[in-house]
Amino acid sequence: MSIVVVVAVVVAIGVMMLVVRDDPPDETVQAVAVTTVNPSPGIPTFVGRQVCGECHAENYHLHGKSGHASTFSSAQDASIAKKFVGSTVDAGQPHGRFAYVMDEQGLKAVRIDDADSEPFPLQYALGSGHNAVTFFSLIPDQQDGTIGFEHRVSWFADHAGFGLTPGHVNKKPSNEIELFGNPVRGEMMHGCVDCHTTSGTIVDQKIVDLIPNVNCEKCHGPGSEHVRQARLSDHPPAFSVGKDNWDQESELQLCGRCHRLPKDISPKQLREYPSELVRFQPIGMLRSACFLEAEGQMMCTTCHNPHQAFTAKSKQAYVDDCVRCHDQENTDHVACPVSPRDGCIECHMPPVRFEQGMIFHDHWIRVRPE
Repeated sequence: MSIVVVVAVVVAIGVMMLVVRDDPPDETVQAVAVTTVNPSPGIPTFVGRQVCGECHAENYHLHGKSGHASTFSSAQDASIAKKFVGSTVDAGQPHGRFAYVMDEQGLKAVRIDDADSEPFPLQYALGSGHNAVTFFSLIPDQQDGTIGFEHRVSWFADHAGFGLTPGHVNKKPSNEIELFGNPVRGEMMHGCVDCHTTSGTIVDQKIVDLIPNVNCEKCHGPGSEHVRQARLSDHPPAFSVGKDNWDQESELQLCGRCHRLPKDISPKQLREYPSELVRFQPIGMLRSACFLEAEGQMMCTTCHNPHQAFTAKSKQAYVDDCVRCHDQENTDHVACPVSPRDGCIECHMPPVRFEQGMIFHDHWIRVRPE
């Protein structure tokens, strides 16, 4: 199903650097600063979240504190680099120990057990840091031209330290460069950038038209025409997410584009629903009776404000969402015979501990066996 198709001409009025350094940054890590608005109708362009914040101040501030606001940065960003520079991390055999150094070319990983090994450049940092931060680099490849590279080591908030990147356990390198991490090719490589940015296209070993992080226009589409009309009228037309007939399926497709859908996993995984799928909330929700029997009324936004960090909402508020539908006085829904007004989360959507201490709530809402 087609959702918001973003066709944008990015208006560059300057360069906003992602890096925070005193020395000249790597020119491959630049983001387009977008703050202008088309003075006349035309192809919609990106305006930037600051412009959105002129009218939508509440959502602007909520979003700024959410994970979506910090999903992509340079590996040289001061807050990222300071976690790694000067540290030594044992990634296990055969990968060995890594040291992290910053030089005039940027942040690099060095295999200190192999004096002949060349330092590996670390270009980008993916992840808000609420759970983890993982390095991602673009390197030349004879077969594909460019491949992405996910570094073997990530930083995890649970223990404010290092560990193996999720999905890297038991991965065996097939060549020397894979000692530093796992190659990511083709559609998956482009997806890494697409899901962590508002705009960005991989060209060779650079990302062009880069607007980092998942900002307003990632979901709502380029906002220049909306802003133009808003500045001309006290009552501009609504600008939801580019559709007048927004419904349950539309929202599921939009969120699932990055948070994953059944098409993104194997039939075996879907059938067995292993614990690692708790990271992919739409997949679990699609298996839930709550969703399947809600006649289109249950969406991601039934419980979550997309502009707000999920942790900013109290546990009781989530329970209230459950009770609102499963109230004893609501004859259309079955009330829980064990605890009709509390304990919903622990029983039906329990937290599941994933790799390196990361915790996700299982969105396959169900009565679990004893």
